[in-house]
Amino acid sequence: MAKVLCVLYDDPTDGYPTEYARDDLPVIDHYPGGQSTPTPEAVDFTPGHLLGSVSGELGLRTFLEKAGHTLVVASDKVGDGSVFDRELADADVVISQPFWPAYLTPERIAAAPNLKLAITAGIGSDHVDLDAAIAHGVTVAEVTYCNSISVAEHVVMMTLSLVRNYLPSHQVVLDGGWNIADCVARSYDLEGMHVGTVAAGRIGLAVLRRLAPFDVKLHYTDRYRLSEDVERKLGLVWHESAADMVPHCDVVTINAPLHPETEGLFGDELLATMKRGAYLINTARAKIVDRDAVDRALRSGQSAGYAGDVWYPQSAPADHPWRTMPHHGMTPHISGSSLSAQTRYAVGTREILESWLAGRPIRDEYLIVDGGALAGTGAHSYSVTK
Repeated sequence: MAKVLCVLYDDPTDGYPTEYARDDLPVIDHYPGGQSTPTPEAVDFTPGHLLGSVSGELGLRTFLEKAGHTLVVASDKVGDGSVFDRELADADVVISQPFWPAYLTPERIAAAPNLKLAITAGIGSDHVDLDAAIAHGVTVAEVTYCNSISVAEHVVMMTLSLVRNYLPSHQVVLDGGWNIADCVARSYDLEGMHVGTVAAGRIGLAVLRRLAPFDVKLHYTDRYRLSEDVERKLGLVWHESAADMVPHCDVVTINAPLHPETEGLFGDELLATMKRGAYLINTARAKIVDRDAVDRALRSGQSAGYAGDVWYPQSAPADHPWRTMPHHGMTPHISGSSLSAQTRYAVGTREILESWLAGRPIRDEYLIVDGGALAGTGAHSYSVTK
């Protein structure tokens, strides 16, 4: 029997919900490109409920305990003596979300001799040290595509919020004011702007498709060039690198995975090559940008705005400079954790567990590391340092 350790974020401050704003979710059975949504044998929860917090348990308890397995759910994951560290010692499986990552460092992997499977309930497995997972024979899997569209929608929302100066204008209403000049002094139209994405995979391409109707000029850079048909239909301009692309753009959105080639990419040097007054959107990973360089660019006026919902570390401390820098539109890491997305990544997590517990192959598109090497999606999206 397996011990499954699930690390999830805390319940709402006023308690686990007893009712929800909506009664149902739209039925989605496939993603753009044809990949089917997760197909577990069954589910034991109500779609659209809060599954990503501790009491939600990703809807796994009935399924696992009925089969004789042990499920431990915790939110405490930081510091010596955390519940995560205590329970990890004899865990066979660790599950966490990118929004509340349980960092599986080389030291933690070495201290968990039973660990065989690390599941990301969502997408983006950089909180797992992939070199260490490969060395110790730990399979790493994530629920590919489950919340890619969720994140893409968040990117569009943040782009419009920054360009149209929405958040400060809304604050004027909350404060009882009505000074229109204060609201529009930093407000522009998105129409006609040049918008570029760093990476045009599932999320980046979805962002491009959603922004095209705004009559913007679209740019992208990616290690894999899109087809001529896609480039033509969307009017895309391809660039060999981010350094080549960003000087042309009024808005840049980062949609790349974190790996050695992207870590620290947006520092003082690259930010200085962007147009003065350009906007930067980052829903990928915080370490792709230099934390303090972003703060400096906003305070100097080189950048007109920065929005994102990824931080390092997560959760971010109260004194993190991104909380107080000017002209930002930061959120906690929520872009891929809507109730709609939670349903998909919960059923995807169950599908992965069903396969692994039964000794069946895990879907290739879910795999990041398997058999001591990068595999599946991991071989396409990630690189390792050794």
